[in-house]
Amino acid sequence: MKLNTKRLAINAVIAAAYAAVTIATSAFSYGPIQFRISEALCVLPFFLPHTAFGLFVGCLIANIFSTVSALDIIIGSAATLIGCLWTSKVKKPYLAPLPTVVCNWIMVGAMLAYVYTPDAFLQGFITMGAQVAVGEAAVMGLLGLPLTLYLDKTGLCRKLDKGAKKSS
Repeated sequence: MKLNTKRLAINAVIAAAYAAVTIATSAFSYGPIQFRISEALCVLPFFLPHTAFGLFVGCLIANIFSTVSALDIIIGSAATLIGCLWTSKVKKPYLAPLPTVVCNWIMVGAMLAYVYTPDAFLQGFITMGAQVAVGEAAVMGLLGLPLTLYLDKTGLCRKLDKGAKKSS
């Protein structure tokens, strides 16, 4: 996967969109119960694998403003990167939202348990992991899956990437 100027610009726009939407909706984008609307963009690597890096950078920028802990910058951003890289390997469009849900459930759930309930990590992980998973599943089910199906039907991402390949 060659990263040319057009793909770099696409990643910059995606990073900016992810960060801006997360920060603008910060009231419900951070913490044990979160509904991060920007996570719906994490289906993009299903179509354009190189966008995993723009989503990672956007999440990294957004997590600088996290009210949870500096750990969110590292763990939360890594969860998004791993979820997006995994999404790029998924074969069926209806499964594209799943990797992001799983990665955030485990990684962000564990990070929140460590921050908020260090003396009762397992109980905290069960509770907070479930809260993160439910919020993530809601976003990906209500926004991510419809976005995936729309992009699959219209071929918009393929057209966009085709132009990027020509401008190499």
